[in-house]
Amino acid sequence: MDRTPSFADTHVSLAHGNGGRRMRELIDAVFARALANAHLDTAADAVAVPLPLHQEVVVTTDSFTVQPIEFPGGNIGSLAVHGIVNDLAVCGARPLYLTLSVILEEGLEIALLRRVIGALAHAARASGVAVVAGDTKVVERGDCDGMYLTMTGIGARPRGTALGLERIRAGDRVLVSGTTATSGSGTVVCPGDPAGQATYILDKIAASLSPLGATLSDVVRTRIYLRDADNWEAVSRVHGRYFGDIRPANTLVEVSRLIGDYEVEIEAEAVVDAAAAPPEPR
Repeated sequence: MDRTPSFADTHVSLAHGNGGRRMRELIDAVFARALANAHLDTAADAVAVPLPLHQEVVVTTDSFTVQPIEFPGGNIGSLAVHGIVNDLAVCGARPLYLTLSVILEEGLEIALLRRVIGALAHAARASGVAVVAGDTKVVERGDCDGMYLTMTGIGARPRGTALGLERIRAGDRVLVSGTTATSGSGTVVCPGDPAGQATYILDKIAASLSPLGATLSDVVRTRIYLRDADNWEAVSRVHGRYFGDIRPANTLVEVSRLIGDYEVEIEAEAVVDAAAAPPEPR
């Protein structure tokens, strides 16, 4: 039987951040219920968590201030988890634990908060990580744009693990994955224009390979994901313009959904040749 007290509040108030009964009710009803796991104790000031033997701890932290809070394919909660998990993974660490700090604006809809924390919890479970500690604060209306999240990730990796561009050697395969037409400010480039998006993406892939001493001529395979297969001719023309006679192996797939206004997503796999690879360390 669920013995969690009923929670009837519909909007966040300053009382939900003052450390009293209303704050405890909010934490129990929204956070503790969604994020429940063996390590989370919302009544404790800190928790102890086990770590793998003979491995080193990797820690990262980031803040998320996204508008709109919800967007096609996710919300600020799922974005935070995926961002932190990715930061740990690219450092060679296995993500294990998360901490979550939430700043809420007075007047925020509780229903929206539930959706965000629900998506956050789902993303954490899917990633195999547990939220083990948290903090909640409420600021006056107008002092925050809905909600801000700060998340810290803790992972573990074998001692002595070293990653970096300087460790790339001739013959290594480099995967440039999941590239979309996203600008540096996070906006979609050329919405509704698959050829324009493909052009932007291939420029991004070329720029990603450049620090490795590689170019598009080193690409041996591409994978193109289209929202609508009827656009394959336009995208293929762009692909041919960039690769010319190189003709890397290519897979083109129509997918049922790409988030937001993206029409195309491209992955590329390149092999660094001996002339381009950084010199061996002395």
